[in-house]
Amino acid sequence: MKIAFVGKGGSGKTTLSSLFIRHLAATGAPVVAVDADINQHLGAALGLDDEQSAQLPAMGGRLPLIKDYLRGTNPRITGTDAMIKTTPPGAGSRLLRIREDNPVYETCARAVELDGGAVRLMVTGPFTEADLGVACYHSKTGAVELLLNHLVDGRDEYAVVDMTAGSDSFASGMFTRFDMTFLVAEPTRKGVSVYRQYKDYAQDFGVDLKVVGNKVQGQDDLDFLREQVGDDLLVTVGHSDWVRSMEKGRPPRFTLLEETNHLALKTLQEAADATYERRDWERYTRQMVHFHLKNAQSWGNERTGADLAAQVDPDFVLREHAPATA
Repeated sequence: MKIAFVGKGGSGKTTLSSLFIRHLAATGAPVVAVDADINQHLGAALGLDDEQSAQLPAMGGRLPLIKDYLRGTNPRITGTDAMIKTTPPGAGSRLLRIREDNPVYETCARAVELDGGAVRLMVTGPFTEADLGVACYHSKTGAVELLLNHLVDGRDEYAVVDMTAGSDSFASGMFTRFDMTFLVAEPTRKGVSVYRQYKDYAQDFGVDLKVVGNKVQGQDDLDFLREQVGDDLLVTVGHSDWVRSMEKGRPPRFTLLEETNHLALKTLQEAADATYERRDWERYTRQMVHFHLKNAQSWGNERTGADLAAQVDPDFVLREHAPATA
């Protein structure tokens, strides 16, 4: 299952995504966790210190390897230079699976030990001072989009992505790559403003969107969120002494997380799992192609000097049980 956490800056989306990742790991589920935020804090939220976080390999700096591996023997892709962030898979492309070992994971992922299990953590890499004025952050998150375009995952397998804050993800088609999107919102006008943007943008693409109310302190906060987001409000989370200790770098054992918050995380998992029966791989592939053609026409053809529409394999549909390519 592909799951995104989104929300405005400071909403607590990274904290909530890290708690969800810990919850999944504690159940024994295989997890690939991806930090796609411009502020790279997921590693720290999962317990890494500053040195360990700094040593995580940046996907954005390893795009040539990622492209070369995913390209495989696909005859429609003339070379890695012709691959852009939206390039879809086709016959001959290599696909990624949650449970396998492959060169992309070997190069770009690191195992993070958590209570009850371990997860693979991947990061886009930070937006550095050297990038200012010469690079777009979406060039870094392009590696994540390529990964999601080529990822086939099944029931009880999870890819959890901590997305960049606000509505920035709509600068690409990445917002359509998920089975479930959890939008973390505080009970304030600013807190629900990103929800409205997301709801408006996503409504034409069949995006499953649920709101997680964070920093909810009483009935008035709960009533406000229900008034603003209606039935999209899935669950709320309040103050957590466990989270406060984690943010100080001294997380207790995960079993000591407050029971109400354990139940909230279980509710998130149940909501995500429920989308499995609604999966539509044909629509998923059509949306992938839609945004590829849009990006090709907008900037990709000019940048690569090729007609990137030719990369689309009209007979290919990404499926859970797609055949593996050596």
